[in-house]
Amino acid sequence: LMNVVCFPFQIDVFLARSLLEKLYLFQYPIRPASMTYDDVTHLSAKIKPKQQKVELEMAIDTLNPNYCRSKGEQIALNVDGTCTDETSTYSSKLMDKQTFCSSQAASNVSRYAAAVYKKGELHLTPLHGILQLRPSFTYLDKADAKHREREAANEGGDSSQDEAEDDVKQITVRFSRPETEQARQRRVQSYEFLQKRQAEEHWVHLHYYGLKDSRSEHERQYLFSQGHGLAENTELIKSPSEYLMMLMPPSVEEENDKPMAPSNVLSMAQLRTLPLADQIKILMKNVKVMPFANLMSLLGSGSDSTAVLRCIQQVAMLVQGNWVVKSDVLYPKDTSSPHSGVPAEVLCRGRDFVMWKFTQDRWVVRKEVATVTKLCPEDVKDFLEHMSVARINKGWEFMLPYDEDFVKKHPDIVQRQHMLWMGIQAKLEKVYNLLKEHLTPKKQEAQSARPLLVSGEQRVNMAKAKVKQNYGQLEKEFQKQKAEMKSNDTSGKMDVSSIRIKEEPVSDEEPMDTSAYEGLNNGLVNGLHAEDSSTDPLNGHLPGGCIDRVTQELKAFVSSTFKKQFVLTLSELKRLFNLHLASLPPGHTLFSGISDKMLQDMVLDTGCKQILVPFPPQTAASPDELKVYALWEAGDTYDQHRQVLLEIFSKNYRVRRNVIQNQLSQECGEDLNKQEVDRVLK
Repeated sequence: LMNVVCFPFQIDVFLARSLLEKLYLFQYPIRPASMTYDDVTHLSAKIKPKQQKVELEMAIDTLNPNYCRSKGEQIALNVDGTCTDETSTYSSKLMDKQTFCSSQAASNVSRYAAAVYKKGELHLTPLHGILQLRPSFTYLDKADAKHREREAANEGGDSSQDEAEDDVKQITVRFSRPETEQARQRRVQSYEFLQKRQAEEHWVHLHYYGLKDSRSEHERQYLFSQGHGLAENTELIKSPSEYLMMLMPPSVEEENDKPMAPSNVLSMAQLRTLPLADQIKILMKNVKVMPFANLMSLLGSGSDSTAVLRCIQQVAMLVQGNWVVKSDVLYPKDTSSPHSGVPAEVLCRGRDFVMWKFTQDRWVVRKEVATVTKLCPEDVKDFLEHMSVARINKGWEFMLPYDEDFVKKHPDIVQRQHMLWMGIQAKLEKVYNLLKEHLTPKKQEAQSARPLLVSGEQRVNMAKAKVKQNYGQLEKEFQKQKAEMKSNDTSGKMDVSSIRIKEEPVSDEEPMDTSAYEGLNNGLVNGLHAEDSSTDPLNGHLPGGCIDRVTQELKAFVSSTFKKQFVLTLSELKRLFNLHLASLPPGHTLFSGISDKMLQDMVLDTGCKQILVPFPPQTAASPDELKVYALWEAGDTYDQHRQVLLEIFSKNYRVRRNVIQNQLSQECGEDLNKQEVDRVLK
């Protein structure tokens, strides 16, 4: 039927159909070499054909030297107890058998077949199922159940029969309401129902035939093709193109292979294959409340805002500048409430009332909604949770802030939505007989309907104006303090609270960022007042003796820090330096102003090196966090190991431990143990 050419041989391949849809492959667990499945005695076998579930009971060789007899007796005693009857699992008072249960190894076995090679011919039989057999430990559950029964019998033995008859229990009778179609579908799809259906299928008992049995030999002949004529086997007589299509079928994902997902879950890749209107409907149905800017970002950069606006108005309404999904999208026709069974028309009317209330106020009271709509509390709570957040002792607040940008950019859409809300209001007035107090919002709530939004630029301008107001007073105080400092010969009396750390950049380096530590030194940012002029002696232009003292102090700090830490980023070094400044007494020489450039130069002068670690380009770290400095020579026995490790990290920012250990052994010429490698890494 088909020739397989394996140079220099040619093999004929035949398709056997006698055992089609009857042949299963059983995969047994690994057993000791002394115990093969050919020699195992099968006591019983049964199958559930629809589920393709098999249960085998095999005898255990209790005479095998590897068998622990005392353990087998203990297991049998725990399972059956001291008495022996027909219900006993182990009648011989010894664990002499073991049960194996099957599970499907693959859901789609159409690609698998059993092959038999005989006399230059290869015969293939398609498999109907592949089952993996694993040991079943249900006998442990039986032992636990018997143990609980014995305990219950011992506890209840003391009570008399009369006392048991005197116990009267109150019985509550409940009448179940009629089951809806949705409830029935949920029940049918539940795990408990599926388990019950599987348990209801009856076992079909099988008879096991050994490997050397005549019946097994007879059935084994069906693995060979019964007729070699071309008329009987035409499956493999295909044209070259058809045969190639059979070998390499087009990739079509079967729905059965896809994992079951909740109905409201859809991947973004699947979503973007749908039309724009369907995408918007699915997004709004799941999110329920969304600003227009967020919707555009979810739809992708190629979406036309005009088309999106046209589609969004079909499935959502504008509330406080944000889009809220329409009620009839959430509650389609001919559906009902899962809580009260109220039809969808009534639910839509009640939810529209809640949405309309939020167009009037930022806050809605749940009790008021329940009083007007006459709906059950669960339905009202669902309405409010769709679009608002509960606040203690206040009510329910609309979950998103007022979208001022959308209202300003699209006044025509806002006007059209306003007219729609006027029509909805007229319908609600007729249905609910709304009073004047329901139609007119409270003053406080009306004022809070559009909260004041302050942009970043406005905040900067407000801060600048505030600085200008206080500038005169601050300048007078600073000039007065400068005059007092000049009148004193020493700088020890200098008021630390008037000093700010220098923030001007040197060369192309960035200034030191110390905003996170201003609270530690009351406005100290490296030792200089920000308003100080560049000609002032405190602005870094110090006498030679003072410069030497500053250098010595800075060098001492850098040396002691790197001897403790060994490796530091510039960001962490600046943090430690600011903590060091905060611990110094007023008037210390380091308050004269230390720039980033001075700090980095001092690091390099103290025997440290900058390690150019190749961090990934998409890292979110700041530039100071990407600058890594390490102590190159500490004077201990691990200098060479540390240098090799730093060279490794200069080539890659992430390295496996075994690579590091191998590199250290090669470069240093000695095998390091785990403790030594850990110490170098630490």
